[in-house]
Amino acid sequence: MAEPQEKPLPPFVTHEVFNQPPPLENYNLFRTDRALAQAVEREGAAWAVDGLMAAGEEYGRAETIEWGLLANQNPPRLHTFDRFGRRRDEVEFHPSYHAMMELAVRHGLHAAPWGEPRAGAHVARAAGVIMAVQIEAGVQCPITMTYGVVPALRRQPDLAAELEPKLFSRRYDRRFRPVAEKHGMTMGMGMTEKQGGSDLRTNTTRAMPAGAGGPGAEYRIVGHKWFFSAPMCDAFLVLANAPGGLSCFYLPRFTPDGELNAIRIQRLKPKLGNWSNASSEVEFHGAYARLVGEEGRGIPNIIEMATYTRLDCALGTTGLMRQAVAQALHHAAHRSAFQRRLVDQPLMTNVLADLALEQEAATALVMRLARAFDRQGDEKETLFRRLMTPAVKFWICKRGPALGPEAMEVLGGAGYVEESMMPRLYRELPLNSIWEGSGNVMCLDVLRAMQREPAALEVFMAELRQSSGGDRRLDRAIDALESEFFNPTAIETRARRLVERMALLTQASLLLRHAPGVVADAFIASRLDASWSGAFGTLPSGLDLRAIVERAMPA
Repeated sequence: MAEPQEKPLPPFVTHEVFNQPPPLENYNLFRTDRALAQAVEREGAAWAVDGLMAAGEEYGRAETIEWGLLANQNPPRLHTFDRFGRRRDEVEFHPSYHAMMELAVRHGLHAAPWGEPRAGAHVARAAGVIMAVQIEAGVQCPITMTYGVVPALRRQPDLAAELEPKLFSRRYDRRFRPVAEKHGMTMGMGMTEKQGGSDLRTNTTRAMPAGAGGPGAEYRIVGHKWFFSAPMCDAFLVLANAPGGLSCFYLPRFTPDGELNAIRIQRLKPKLGNWSNASSEVEFHGAYARLVGEEGRGIPNIIEMATYTRLDCALGTTGLMRQAVAQALHHAAHRSAFQRRLVDQPLMTNVLADLALEQEAATALVMRLARAFDRQGDEKETLFRRLMTPAVKFWICKRGPALGPEAMEVLGGAGYVEESMMPRLYRELPLNSIWEGSGNVMCLDVLRAMQREPAALEVFMAELRQSSGGDRRLDRAIDALESEFFNPTAIETRARRLVERMALLTQASLLLRHAPGVVADAFIASRLDASWSGAFGTLPSGLDLRAIVERAMPA
């Protein structure tokens, strides 16, 4: 009798994967960002479109996106001593971080407007920064500081002439050795101390002349810095108290004889986000430095640098917002629920359109500000830059952290896990509001600019009035804002409200003049309405929300 045959077990397949979006990769960050591409041409950098298109292609590659992920998963490590017990004070980065730095330097994001000056250079760079931070924002810190340091360094012409060839080089050199032996260099800055924060005049770090002292001369620095970002830069601008007062110094990692400078890295900061970038606490044990400019002029010198780094804070937040919106739109276009794609469901369409509006308005505002940095010899643009740089930084960097969680929510639980890019964006978004002066500092700087240069207000109002007659709602809001400037009652107390309105109305004016009508109408109908809560997904009825969503789609 034949033995019974065993029946084969069914395959262990519990389910097939469907109704999941493909990864957002291998797309061009520039070509698919219509608002950015149009702003580049409008603000004077049409010549840069081909280069930005190439950069957008590189940043959107799956390999580049993987670099950003790996750089965050493998944060920097501090090596204080070598195996023989000698001071080493070196920070080790993952190769992916260096790959991202190489890409940013090759595209000139660190210094191209200075090394290769031409009309629209700051606008072109601004677009590049907006793209770079979308993939990994940790590289922005050394890139931004290198960009910002040049105008401050030029207050000591002999030192600038010595360093600029290395600063302007498009060859990223990761080696830890003296600048003279390298193909290129990056620079950072050190201002913040434990006791003072933004109050720089409380700094206690001391600088003692090694000889007669004076501009360009050698000094020795003793003291500390509580926040010393990107400590593996080749050199830094730092503030210290010289005999003549608080002064600005050039502090290299190596002394002229090739020895490691006495910069003692105490620890790396355990931060909420920005994991791929090393932020540190340091002590100076008689570190070699050179005076930049005159003694006692440290704050004006370093503030020159901060003007440019504040621009980058707004650019960085704009880029993070763009990536958050792109991820949300991409997910909603490929995910279905209750027999309909998410993007086609009216309430979700409202949320997505509102997110897209916020991001496009941010892009228009920061790119207009970048144009003011390009026109250095134009008095009106200079006044606009002085007044609006802190205002733009304040507003954009406040709206970013509000947008991030809403975009994450579009993805549901999938947006809350680390395999998604959304948690990294979420952790990154608050940082630019803190860097280079918090919100209150920005608003007080706007008030100071208004008081010191009253003509700046005239320039600002002329900018807004370019949209006169285009929309009665905006015209009324501009009139109301102008009256607020002449009301001195408790102006410091209401500074945030005033600066918010300045930025918001500038966005509305720019969109009315340059964006599709449906975008401008939706922005004005929501943001200028007295009942606007700031929450997303509350756009009024009667608007073509689908057109707004399609314009922002990263496809």
